[in-house]
Amino acid sequence: MAGAIASRMSFSSLKRKQPKTFTVKWKGKDLFDLVCRTLGLRETWFFGLQYTIKDTVAWLKMDKKVLDHDVPTEEPVTFHFLAKFYPENAEEELVQEITQHLFFLQVKKQILDEKIYCPPEASVLLASYAVQAKYGDYDPNVHKRGFLAQEELLPKRVINLYQMTPEMWEERITAWYAEHRGRARDEAEMEYLKIAQDLEMYGVNYFAIRNKKGTELLLGVDALGLHIYDPDNRLTPKISFPWNEIRNISYSDKEFTIKPLDKKIDVFKFNSSKLRVNKLILQLCIGNHDLFMRRRKADSLEVQQMKAQAREEKARKQMERQRLAREKQMREEAERTRDELERRLMQLKEEATMANEALMRSEETADLLAEKAQITEEEAKLLAQKAAEAEQEMQRIKATAIRTEEEKRLMEQKVLEAEMLALKMAEESERRAKEADQLKQDLQEARESERRAKQKLLEITSKSSYTQSMNSSTTALPTDLPSFNLISESLSFDFKDTDMKRLSMEIEKEKVEYMEKSKHLQEQLNELKTEIEALKLKERETALDILHNENASRGNSKHNTIKKSWQCLGQQAEPGARVPGGKMCLGKLLCSFHDWSCVHPQPSKF
Repeated sequence: MAGAIASRMSFSSLKRKQPKTFTVKWKGKDLFDLVCRTLGLRETWFFGLQYTIKDTVAWLKMDKKVLDHDVPTEEPVTFHFLAKFYPENAEEELVQEITQHLFFLQVKKQILDEKIYCPPEASVLLASYAVQAKYGDYDPNVHKRGFLAQEELLPKRVINLYQMTPEMWEERITAWYAEHRGRARDEAEMEYLKIAQDLEMYGVNYFAIRNKKGTELLLGVDALGLHIYDPDNRLTPKISFPWNEIRNISYSDKEFTIKPLDKKIDVFKFNSSKLRVNKLILQLCIGNHDLFMRRRKADSLEVQQMKAQAREEKARKQMERQRLAREKQMREEAERTRDELERRLMQLKEEATMANEALMRSEETADLLAEKAQITEEEAKLLAQKAAEAEQEMQRIKATAIRTEEEKRLMEQKVLEAEMLALKMAEESERRAKEADQLKQDLQEARESERRAKQKLLEITSKSSYTQSMNSSTTALPTDLPSFNLISESLSFDFKDTDMKRLSMEIEKEKVEYMEKSKHLQEQLNELKTEIEALKLKERETALDILHNENASRGNSKHNTIKKSWQCLGQQAEPGARVPGGKMCLGKLLCSFHDWSCVHPQPSKF
C-alpha cells in the first residue's frame, strides 16, 4: 500500500523464538518507537500503527501491551504505519523531509483510490508534481512520448469521465511537468501537499451516525473540528463544531455526547453503530484536539531545534544546488566554446578544400591556354612559310614571263593572282600573329591567377594551424573545471546572521512570487477545465462531481464553508442576539435542523 509501511509479525513465533528486538512484554509505544527509529522519524505525533479487526479500523495504543490488544488471531498480524492526524498547514507544520515524503505517499494513494475527491483539472496538476518528484527535471531527449504509460497518476473516475486517450492525458500532464523545472523532490512533494490540503475530503475520517429521530448522518473528524454531513454529500458539511468551541466529548455504550464550551448551549447526542467505533471516534477527537491547541502555543524546544536544523539543511541544500548550477553552467559554456571552435575549424577546412580545388582548376586552365597558344604559334609559322614560298614563286614567274605577250599577259594575270594570294596570306598571318599575342596575354593572366590562388591557400593553411592549436587548448578546458564528489567531499558552512537575513529575505521574496504563481496557476486550471469540458461524458458524472460543480458555481470552498458554520456557532438561543465575542447560538440551529435532544452534561471528560 503506497504511503504506508506495513509491519508484519507472527505473535506465536515471537513467543517461541524470543527475538532480541521484540519481547512479549513490549507495549505499543516500544514497537512504534522501533519503527520510527528505523525510518529516522522525529515528528512521531502525526503517525500510528493501524490494524483491522472485524471490518473495523483500530489503532495500536501506546500504553498497552501489544499482545493485550484485540488483534486478529490469524498469522501473520499486519500493522500499517500510517498518518493518524493531519496538519492544518503542511508547509508550516511538517519539518522533516521524511515526514513530508510519508504524507505525500499516503495522500497520493488516497486520491488515486478516490478516498479523497479531486476535480479533474486539479488531478492533472497534482500528477505533474508527482512526475517531477519521481523523474526530476523534464528532458525531451529522455522523457519521450509514452514514458508515463505504466504510471498510475489519475483517478479512474477522472479517466472514465472524458473521451480522452492515455496519450492525450500524458500530453497535458507533460505540459505542466515541463514548467516545474528546477524543483527538487522535496519541493515538488510539498507543492503536491499544499494543493491537496485544500480538497474538501482531505484529512477527514467519516463515521456513520444517527440522531434521536433515527436520521442517518455522517460524522467527520479532522484537524479543524467535528463536522456533520448528509450521507450523500461528503463535500459540504451541514454544521461544524470547531475544537475551540467544544468543552467535553464523551460516550456511553453507543451514545456519543458533545458538550459545547458555552454552558448556555445545550448538550448534543448521537448514536453510532458499534462501541468500538465510539472508542475510535474519541481517540481521534482527543488527538486532533491536542494538536489543535498545540499549534496555537509556542513551539516546544524539540520542535524549535528541528525547525532550526531544517532551515540549516535547507540553506545547505540551496547553496549546494547553486554551486552545482554554477559548475554546470561553466561546463556548458566550455562545451559551447569548444563546439564553436570545432565548427570554425570545420569551416576553415572547407574553405581550404575549396581554395585547393580552385587552384587545381586554375592550373588546368593555364595548361590548356598554353597548349592553345603553342598551336596558334605553329600555325602562324606555317602561314609565314607559305607566304615566303608564294613570294619566291612570283619572282620565278616574273623571270620567265618574257617569251610572249600572251604568256606575259598570262604571267601578269598569274602574278596578280599570286599578289592577291600573298596579300591574303599576309593578312591571315597578321591575324594569326595577333591571336597568338592574345593567347600569350591570357596565359600570363592565368599564371597570375594561379599565383594568387597559391598565396590564398598558404594564408588559409596558416589560419587552420592556429585554429587547431586553439581547439586543442579549448578541448582540454573541461578537465580544468572544478570537479565535485558528493560522497567523499565533506562540506561545511559557516552561517552568519547576514546569511540568515539574506535567506529570510529570499524566503519572503519566494512567498510573493508564490502568490503571483498561484494566480497564474488558477488561470491555467481554468484554461485546462475549459479545454477538456467538451470531452466530458455527462452521463458518467458521479454524485461528488455534481456536488463539486455546484459548490464551484456558488463560490463555496472548504474554508469558507467551515468559516460560515463557525459563525453560526456564535449566536445565542434568541435569534439575532449576540454573546461575548460575537458567537451565535449553536443549539437553535442544530435543533431546528436535526431535532437534537437536549440532555444534562455527563461526567466523562477528555
